Amino acid sequence: MKQLEHRVYTHDYLIPTRDGSFIEARSYRPVNIRNETSLPVYIHLQGGGFVFGTLDGEDGICGRVACGSQVAVLNVNYRHTPEFTYPTQWNDAEDAFEWAHDNMAKFAGDPGKVIIGGISAGGWVAASLTLQRHLARETDARPPIAGQVLMIPCLAYPDCYEPQLQKMKHHSISSYKQNEKAPLMSVSDLRFFSEMLKIKNPDVKDTKLNPGNASPAQVKGMPPTVLGIVGLDPLRDEALLYAKMLTEAG
Repeated sequence: MKQLEHRVYTHDYLIPTRDGSFIEARSYRPVNIRNETSLPVYIHLQGGGFVFGTLDGEDGICGRVACGSQVAVLNVNYRHTPEFTYPTQWNDAEDAFEWAHDNMAKFAGDPGKVIIGGISAGGWVAASLTLQRHLARETDARPPIAGQVLMIPCLAYPDCYEPQLQKMKHHSISSYKQNEKAPLMSVSDLRFFSEMLKIKNPDVKDTKLNPGNASPAQVKGMPPTVLGIVGLDPLRDEALLYAKMLTEAG
């Protein structure tokens, strides 16, 4: 941020949540654009396995996105495990999404051009939020989400992974097998982070929890999507399969 701080305006907020608490958020705007000029908005959800992450830790990413894409960025610090379990993180993201629409004037955002995105755990929540708003589009009073950016996302809870395996020629080629002991995040790490959510009786058909298990019919008409996928990652295949399904659905 030493290189970026003179190029972006930042402002911190406290966003009220449905359970009577607050979460932190920070907006970023390029200084070379007039304050009254309406900009597309990128809502950013951090990675860190739901355990790690701070607003400051995402400053570099969000500052680069704001300057490089000439957009307003809203960096959302959803609450973490182990203190806060599922679905707190999902609810926090949706509460932040609603707050952003109600407060677009604070950072001169364009409500018709809102993109949701995140990294790893944040990508999981972003994919879920985008899909849920899409499935509720007939009754949703908000403008449709304009796009999603999913970087190395988890898209299925590990205990709900069977539908992913069924799409493969054989389970032996699964990234859960090939990358079981990957150096950055192993399958045991993935399970550790997921188990911290304390999800009881997960349902493979629950698309809020498992956006990657959605059907082609459910994703038809989804907004444009960018996926960042890493080869040496247990999460590789669910992202590839989701990309394939979205592409085939148009």
